[in-house]
Order: sequence, then C-alpha cells, then structure tokens
Amino acid sequence: MRAGSSLGLTAALAALLSGAAPAEEPSARPDRIRLAVDTSEAEGVLAVLDARKAGASPGDLAWQGILSSEPYQRLKKREAALHRDFTDDDFKTFVLTEDLARRAPALRRTLVAWAKEDLVAAARRVLPYLPEEAAIRAKVYLVIKPQTNSFVFEVSTDPAIFLYLDPEVTAAKFANTVAHELHHIGYASVTPRTSGLEGLSPGARKAVEWMGAFGEGFAMLAAAGSPDVHPHAVSPKKEKARWDHDMKNVGKDLKTVEKFFLDVIDGRLKTEDEISERAYSFFGIQGPWYTVGYKMAVVIEKREGRAKLIECMSDPRKLLATYNRDAADLNAKDKQRLALWSEELLVRIGAEAPPNAPTDSSARPSPEPAWRFPAA
Repeated sequence: MRAGSSLGLTAALAALLSGAAPAEEPSARPDRIRLAVDTSEAEGVLAVLDARKAGASPGDLAWQGILSSEPYQRLKKREAALHRDFTDDDFKTFVLTEDLARRAPALRRTLVAWAKEDLVAAARRVLPYLPEEAAIRAKVYLVIKPQTNSFVFEVSTDPAIFLYLDPEVTAAKFANTVAHELHHIGYASVTPRTSGLEGLSPGARKAVEWMGAFGEGFAMLAAAGSPDVHPHAVSPKKEKARWDHDMKNVGKDLKTVEKFFLDVIDGRLKTEDEISERAYSFFGIQGPWYTVGYKMAVVIEKREGRAKLIECMSDPRKLLATYNRDAADLNAKDKQRLALWSEELLVRIGAEAPPNAPTDSSARPSPEPAWRFPAA
C-alpha cells in the first residue's frame, strides 16, 4: 500500500476510535471505553503483495516492517502459548501464495471498509451486559494471517483483539464480531472469577476456572443485544443454520461438559495438557462453551432479568446454580425438558443447590430449543 493511503487509513481509524460516548450516558462514560487500532501488519502484507504485482521482489526492509510490527509479534506470542508451529519463514510462504495475491484487491477494499465502522458503538452495545465497574480498553489489530479466526489475547494484562480480515464478512457481521470480542475484554476487566475458591480442592478450583469459558455464551447474547434477537441474525444462512442445529443438542452438550468438570475434579484428567485438550475441544467453531453458555444466559435473563445475569458473571458457581433453579422452575411449570447440572457437581464446586431441584443427572434435553427466535 502506498505511504499516503496507509497514513490516511490509520488516521481514519484513529479518529473513529477516539470517539467518546456522550456525557449524559452514564453507562457509556468515556473512561469505560478506550480503543486503539493497529493496521501495520495488514498494510505491510498488502505492500509486499503490491511489490510482487509490480514485478519486484520484496526486500528485507519490507519483510522487516511486517515481522517487527506489534500485531505480528503478539500473534507469534499467542501461537507459541498454544503450542502451535508459527515461524517467520512459514508466514512468508503464506504471504507469497498465489491465492493471497488474487485476494489482494478484495483485502484492500475490506480494510478500507472496516475503517468506516464505528467500533466505539460496538463497545457501547455490549456495556449493558457488563457490570458497572467493567471497562473496555484494548488494542484492535486488523490482520492478514493463515488462520481465519478472530480472538482476544492477554485480556488481563495487555488486552488485544485480533480481527481476521475477511472480504466475505459484511459490515453488520463485522460489527457483531467486534462487539462479541469487546464483551470478552469488558468481562475480563472485572473481579477475577476465581476469587473465593480457597476452600475447594485443587481439581474443583480448576473446574471453576474453566467455567469462565461460558463467557463465550455471554458474548453471543451481548453482541445480539437481547435474548429476543437471534445471535446469528446478521450471519450467513449457513452459520445461522449450524447454530440452530447445535442448540437442539445443548442438553446433551451440557452433560458432556459436566463430565469434563467432574473428570477434572476427580483427577481423571491428570495433566494440564489433558485438561486443556478436552477444554479446548468445547470451543470448536462455536461449541458448547458458546451454546451452553448462551442458553444459561438467556434462561436467566428471561426468568430473573439482566441484572441477575450480570451478577452471575462474577462467579460461575452462581451461574450454574441460578440456571438450575430457573430451568427446574420452567420444567415444572411449563413442562419443558431442560437439562440440569447435577447436584453432585454443584456440591463439589461449592455452589448453592437450588431448593427442590431434581437430582437426576440424566434429565433429557428438549428435542427443540427451549425458546423460539423471531424470524430474521
């Protein structure tokens, strides 16, 4: 990309992200939202692609601009933390593929289009689903990389959001993805969810720590803005259909995750690698951490209100116990068949077991979602 256009894009993004919420909106006061964008890695990749198109060979200086950029360095750090192979030579090979060269014009258009999106507005959208003390302060990296995922990184120390530059993603879908990731940032800014666990066994503490992954479900709900809005309302039909299919299996998935928790508590998963491997399998494209977490969040908000849901975000044990209470009430009054967490699990993690809750851990899930979404 030419120097002039690069500077123009960076300036446009900086101006957009410097916006502050009006003073009359307490929930969106300026000190709660602070975002800084960095497009240096993406611009560097596009510059290399420009050079190739012009018949020139990218020099060491061009490569160094990419490899020394903050987004690239932190991407390498993240992949290393996940024990994934990621070398400079591998990345150079990726950049020099013919496929990426063909996509260069679309990638450039996408980078410019995304610069016009109001990311501060996306942050304001999820604030109602966060405690008052939560803040959304992060670096936002727009990146071109081999993996097609977007994610947050180092949310407790130096919060960052990596957004994969995808020309197939519409502006509305992009805004939804940003809102989802920004909720993670805000969620991580409040009191750690591992406090008050001193009386539990090491296995039980580890299980409760992993329950924080249900934050994926919170983020799905927060990005949608309401339990009455389909979480994939702005997604392609294929993504929406996959979500609806997976929601039909949420009861079975709840029990699968419960077995994981009990295996951790009882030491059947003996090493950190074994625990992590099982836990990460629940992420998938949008696996049980998303769907089960979302279902619990929606049941609680619809039964007891958003304030109660936000209260449950501070302690996963309260989340599970509150969901059980509400789901048991729905099962009794409305003859639904919502799966419940077993009393065994609630006792083992020190959660308050809801009164009169069924203890049969084999409760059958409903073959259909427990609620109906309006047509999108």
